[in-house]
Amino acid sequence: MPTRTTTKPTPPADAVAADAHWAATREKLANRTRPTIALTICDDLDLRVALDAAKHTLRRIKAAAEDRQDDTTGPIAVARAEQDLEAAQAAFDEAAIVLRFRALPRLEFEALKKAHPATEEQAEDGHDLNVESLAPELIAKASVDGMTIDDAREYLDTWSEAEANSLFNAAWNIQETARMDLGKG
Repeated sequence: MPTRTTTKPTPPADAVAADAHWAATREKLANRTRPTIALTICDDLDLRVALDAAKHTLRRIKAAAEDRQDDTTGPIAVARAEQDLEAAQAAFDEAAIVLRFRALPRLEFEALKKAHPATEEQAEDGHDLNVESLAPELIAKASVDGMTIDDAREYLDTWSEAEANSLFNAAWNIQETARMDLGKG
């Protein structure tokens, strides 16, 4: 009887190439971070107005410089406007408070929503969740900066309605952020 050698068949080159691609893709997918958003608060109206004005001025001067490319003063005016914008941005950044929120893992977010079902009255109004009880916990859990549930509850109770809504919406909306496109293959 002749001896048989068993050798592992070599996979087709296309399959190897596809596996290499998938391995690289899997690594990239494993290293993704969850989406993060920043909520910027600046109570100094003058700084906010100055920053907006500096942005507007720079846009206007750039447009004028593009229209008059033969004018040698255009680049100088643009450079000056850029410096003014940098100064206004630095002053704004110094005064601003930035709160950052990160999306929770999906199962954790789902469990959090289930833990805060709508009250009977809220359900009658068509709501699935009790936002009043959910909001402080969601804000705290999504906070990258370490905000506590007590902090969140205090801000929600004492800030204006628009500001409290912005705080909640930052923590809620990041849970629904998608960073992908569905396109042709």
